[in-house]
Amino acid sequence: MRVVIAPDKFKGSLSAPDVASRLSAGLRQGAEAAGQAFEATLIPVADGGEGTLDAAVGSGFTRRTATVTGPLGQPVQADFAVRGREAVIEMAAASGLALLPGRPTSDTAKTATSLGTGELIRAALDLGCRKIILGVGGSANTDGGAGVLQGLGAKLLDADGQELPLGGAALARLDWIDFSGLDVRLEEARFVLASDVDNSLLGAEGAPAIFGPQKGATPDDVTELDAALARFVDVLANEIGDRAVRAAKAPGAGAAGGAGYAAIAALAATRRPGIDVVLEFTGLEERLAGADLVITGEGSLDEQSLLGKTPMGVARAAARANVPAVAVCGRTTLDATQINESGFRQVYPLTALESNVEICIAEAGRLLEELGRHIGVHLIESATTKEPLNV
Repeated sequence: MRVVIAPDKFKGSLSAPDVASRLSAGLRQGAEAAGQAFEATLIPVADGGEGTLDAAVGSGFTRRTATVTGPLGQPVQADFAVRGREAVIEMAAASGLALLPGRPTSDTAKTATSLGTGELIRAALDLGCRKIILGVGGSANTDGGAGVLQGLGAKLLDADGQELPLGGAALARLDWIDFSGLDVRLEEARFVLASDVDNSLLGAEGAPAIFGPQKGATPDDVTELDAALARFVDVLANEIGDRAVRAAKAPGAGAAGGAGYAAIAALAATRRPGIDVVLEFTGLEERLAGADLVITGEGSLDEQSLLGKTPMGVARAAARANVPAVAVCGRTTLDATQINESGFRQVYPLTALESNVEICIAEAGRLLEELGRHIGVHLIESATTKEPLNV
């Protein structure tokens, strides 16, 4: 029996590789107890945000590390992944909220920068990479990706020719952008923006209004940052033309505090759904050939999951390969009809084993192994039937 285990992380509990490993251990115990030969293929996946780097490393990319500028200007060690001339960069590793020394505040909302992400891109270029996958999510900045451009050699200057301080608020004083020092290797590079965010850069549905409060921005900060980003668009349009204006309205421009905007406008990035990008570089669909069962999942399997998050992407790939799929999760709010329509043969929540959600979070590894043992005994031998099995 060959099982493909392709979960996302259980946020707050376990990384995707850890989820896959603990499930595999339990499945093996259960299969052996049932007298079943068992082979597991572990393919950690993600939706383009946090966890994308782990998915890349789990699919044959090599983890690399660079010292870059963190969101508040401090040096940080940030990982990225390389395979041949392709690199996967997870923005949160260099510019993430988790790198702030404490809770986000009004000050950090206005001064946080995406500079380190640009420096990571440059590190990938140094290694010969020319296809850059930029996974966004969990960033601390609302700077429109200005920091990304600074990390790649651009200078953002005020009317006196002085370089601006880092962060989104300072863009209100932007007068011109000097691209003369921009890394020339960018002309050979191709960028993919892995993002499910549809927001534009500015306005009521823009990056400051929708995501700014999560990063510490007050209502007054949101107004200030929106005006500063509008100034950034105007000045960038003076340098590169109308595509800077069009890009501000493009779906995905508001991703990662507007870093999606700089990627689309200045780096000609192609925006694609994060799960599609991850499933492509992991080669999931090809690796499903000959599998008897696919197990996917995430911490909370709910209505949002049905809108295209990781488990649904895996389920669709499994359906195309005609392989049964089940999901594991910490908890689920889906009813039987939603589960059936999602394409899953069955959903197995940890809460079926332990009703206390806090214990499920704290002891997810142990519970996943227990769940795996159950599936190993009862589900593997019936993977090709349509009979649902309950925990």
